[in-house]
Amino acid sequence: MQIISRITTLALFIFCVTCVHAQFHKVHIKNGESHNEMIIYESGYVDVSPSFPGGECALIKFINKTRRYPVDAYNNKIQGRVVCRFVVHPDGSINAISIIKGVEDSLNQEAVRIIREMPKWTAGKLNDEPVPVYYVLTIPFRI
Repeated sequence: MQIISRITTLALFIFCVTCVHAQFHKVHIKNGESHNEMIIYESGYVDVSPSFPGGECALIKFINKTRRYPVDAYNNKIQGRVVCRFVVHPDGSINAISIIKGVEDSLNQEAVRIIREMPKWTAGKLNDEPVPVYYVLTIPFRI
């Protein structure tokens, strides 16, 4: 019985350490000769998540207005949802766009283009201070 208790305690400890570690990432940035370290937080860890100006409805309108379905993908009836990840910085700017789950190259590129054209966001906050936050966004492509 003691062994089961110890194993359970150890598993719980490992789980907690993993969760704490996953709440932010340290990123090393090289600027010429200098090296800087920036902490980028996961959206679930901050007090206030980053947001598109005008909220979620405005974000959906922006995507629908900006999205241009690639001709070959449209003609070949390729559709799906491109899941992207990017960083919203304290000044609201966006960078470090990556594809978490893609559909097809032209749709993936279009999703990245849409994100690059976005206006500045409202930054995420931790303890009332703006901080860089990873944000995950799904962009749908339907025929």
